Amino acid sequence: MPASGTTSLSFPTATGALARLAAEQALAAGADLDRPLRIAGLTRGQIDDENARIGATVQIAFVQTIADMLHRPCLGFELAQDFDLRRIGLLYYVAASSETLVEALRRIERFSGVGNEAVQFSCVSGRALEIGFRYRGVARHSDRHQGEFFLAALLRVCRQLTGQNLTPVRALLSHVRSGDRKQYTAFFGCEIAFQAEADGMVLAKEHEELPLVGADTYLNQMLVRICEETLATRRAESPSLRTSIENITAPILPHGKPLLSEVAQQLHISQRTLARRLAAEGLSFAGILDEMRRDLALRYLQDRSLSVSRIAWLLGYQEVSAFTHAFRRWRGETPTDYRARSEANLAGS
Repeated sequence: MPASGTTSLSFPTATGALARLAAEQALAAGADLDRPLRIAGLTRGQIDDENARIGATVQIAFVQTIADMLHRPCLGFELAQDFDLRRIGLLYYVAASSETLVEALRRIERFSGVGNEAVQFSCVSGRALEIGFRYRGVARHSDRHQGEFFLAALLRVCRQLTGQNLTPVRALLSHVRSGDRKQYTAFFGCEIAFQAEADGMVLAKEHEELPLVGADTYLNQMLVRICEETLATRRAESPSLRTSIENITAPILPHGKPLLSEVAQQLHISQRTLARRLAAEGLSFAGILDEMRRDLALRYLQDRSLSVSRIAWLLGYQEVSAFTHAFRRWRGETPTDYRARSEANLAGS
């Protein structure tokens, strides 16, 4: 989570629409934005300026802090359900003016960086229409609200553009979500698989060629040119090696210990090259895994519905005792003691 003073225009950037929606919810609830702004490293002027882009990691921290402050653990998902889709901006309009649903999704795939540079959408047409997204330059395990917002908003876009209440065959999110999931099933129309190995949804093949209610060939051609020009002005930066490793290893943790050789293969480099690059940056594979486990442990322990034994499994520990030992090393106390102390502090605040 960014500390105060984080440069909010650091790559990758986002339009900040989600952050502003969260801010509106906080203000409507009578909450003060000072603390979320300070934690995320934002200013009130950046939130008030609809044209100001902000860092994607900053947006994640800001929305998470507001969700905690309002005691709304599903804030991102809830925000996606009723906001004006036109607030997405240029990306929405270039999709909405397309001829068919699959064309609109391919526009989103091509130009997703116009909206949020941290998210890369994919659209694969085969036996079904598979729509996915992955994070670039941002650690996926650091986020929950933005991912849920993206997936729910994407389905709303598909429904609104076609004028049909489309139901996915499958919906997937890679983060952990415990507790009652009825509201997710009600919205998507299908069971949503959390803790999946990827993020996205699958639509039936027959939905591909659905015509869009706002199709406009000439407008679409003009918007495509504008989107291409916008992307051309953006600086291309590679995600950090640490972030790339975290995004590969996080989904593997509950299913076994990630191996350096497997990560190197997914990065399309040799194990020796990966080890050399890590050493050059003063990093180690074991150190990255250890710090990621620590960060996830602190987050999971905030969720009372997750038992300590389940958290140990989610982090890739075969025994609770191994998790307890690691947690003592990180925090100087047991996971149970940390959870109890955190709850006491929250009750007293």
